[in-house]
Amino acid sequence: MDERTRYFRRLRRLRGSARRWSVMGGGLTAAAAVLVPYSGIGIVDAVWAGAAGSSVALAWWRWSDHRALAATPPPPAPDPALTGQRLAAAIERFPAGRSVMNEMRRQKNRYVLRGSAVALAWDRLDRASATLTGLAGRLTGPGEGALLEAATAEHWLRDLGQRVASIERAIPITPVEGRAAIEQSHASLADQFTTGVDAFERLVAAAASYVAEDGHPLTEGAHPALSSLIDATDRLRGLAEALTELKRPPAASVRPERTAAMERPEDVAGSAGTNR
Repeated sequence: MDERTRYFRRLRRLRGSARRWSVMGGGLTAAAAVLVPYSGIGIVDAVWAGAAGSSVALAWWRWSDHRALAATPPPPAPDPALTGQRLAAAIERFPAGRSVMNEMRRQKNRYVLRGSAVALAWDRLDRASATLTGLAGRLTGPGEGALLEAATAEHWLRDLGQRVASIERAIPITPVEGRAAIEQSHASLADQFTTGVDAFERLVAAAASYVAEDGHPLTEGAHPALSSLIDATDRLRGLAEALTELKRPPAASVRPERTAAMERPEDVAGSAGTNR
């Protein structure tokens, strides 16, 4: 909150407080004027009179503070640009707000170049810049220097594109005798911008190749992390099977009883002869 807003908020609070105490003081004074002569002066009447006098005094002090503050000139209004910057900084504290602000800036810059000869090249620059932003966290070591160079080149290209669009808007209002020179300069700058975007895209492609090659293992075969993951999976599976065998009770060996139905015919006949 800026100083000017604080000043007027304090002024409103003092005015409201002075009005409330004025109403309360007037009401208590009227009640004391009626109740004191009604049944003579007593302790309760002293309370009424004291409350009325205190309210009137507080109302007077509040009106005095209000007049003193109102006599002071208010602070100047803040610069709208600073206010917008503070609001943007507050929004960009959150990841979602940062994405929204970046998209708003991109759309604003794109709106300036609408209908321009470099509009398509500008869109290509936006896509390449977004791709490079996604690769920035993995461009370590030698790739960090290339990232700084890319940031400088992108700033120059965006300034050049806006310059080309500004010149293009000025061509229709240029006198006929000087229009040829401006059109020639515009064509040269537009060609320079397109060439720069091509070079920027090649840089992004090289950065993607660097990130891809940096993720490959140093030796042939799978990455060491993948091999470790497979080994850990096999170890855990073996431990699980071993625990299953240890905790599962062994199957009880049940010996079936021999019954008459299970005996062979010759055994039955032999036992019958023995009995005779």
